[in-house]
Amino acid sequence: GVGTKIKLAFLMDKHDTVGIDCVAMCVNDVVCAGGEPLFFLDYIACGKNIPEKIASIVSGVAEGCRQADSALVGGETAEHPGLMPEDEYDLAGFSVGVVEKKDMITGDTIAPGDVLIGVASTGVHSNGFSLVRKVFDVNEENLKVYYPELGTTLGECLLTPTRIYVHAMKEIKAAGVTVKGCSHVTGGGFYENIPRMLPNGTVACIKKNSYPIPPIFPLIQKTGNIDEKMMYNTFNMGIGLCLAVDAKDVDTVLAALEKSGDKGYVIGEVRSYADVPDADFGGNTDPQSAKGVKLEEA
Repeated sequence: GVGTKIKLAFLMDKHDTVGIDCVAMCVNDVVCAGGEPLFFLDYIACGKNIPEKIASIVSGVAEGCRQADSALVGGETAEHPGLMPEDEYDLAGFSVGVVEKKDMITGDTIAPGDVLIGVASTGVHSNGFSLVRKVFDVNEENLKVYYPELGTTLGECLLTPTRIYVHAMKEIKAAGVTVKGCSHVTGGGFYENIPRMLPNGTVACIKKNSYPIPPIFPLIQKTGNIDEKMMYNTFNMGIGLCLAVDAKDVDTVLAALEKSGDKGYVIGEVRSYADVPDADFGGNTDPQSAKGVKLEEA
């Protein structure tokens, strides 16, 4: 689903992008496992079925499926009068993909010395919006405020659709590279998502200044007086996908990402627990089973 980002669509009366977000949140998880998305179904629950609004939502879903090379094979629109306000809705969906067992990305072969490549996000994507809404006290008026550092209004920036990484992963595969690990950086940011792809006893050491951070994140941090750890534990901070690859494959991967229209950056490397004992392991201090993240200065 899209989560509370959908509230911005209500306030801005702009409904043609959240469908892209919905597809992205599903298919990006599929490609992280090495899969190829095949088809997608959506579910819209609404207080009142307003045909023009539903058509706008579905147009976004269709666009997301186009970007994901995935078929939109069906869906449901459920009207809930009395349960939901007439002008509100919720959107969810699911994707079905396929992968040969030998091609599954499991993270099992990740080892110290492997390189971490970050693939740029388009902004906040679809996570952290409860905090964003609190920081900016979001309403119809302040979403219209133009911020020079953003080059657009707050609302337009925040409603930017989540990047879909299907073509990126297809280009990397076509280049003959074996991706060892892949993490979709969603809710929980770096600290909760990147360790999921790591084998026990390893650390993702990331250079904070190794890639350009979109201006929306410093704006959120400054406006809300949020500490750095919470920012990286909530938002994608400009990296929507994190890949672990063999050092010899780095140039090939970066070229493949450029071919797909994505921006890739070498953002760090994998090290062993013994080499980085002060990393954040989420409270686990067992050298055999701990896995975590360490943010470092470039």
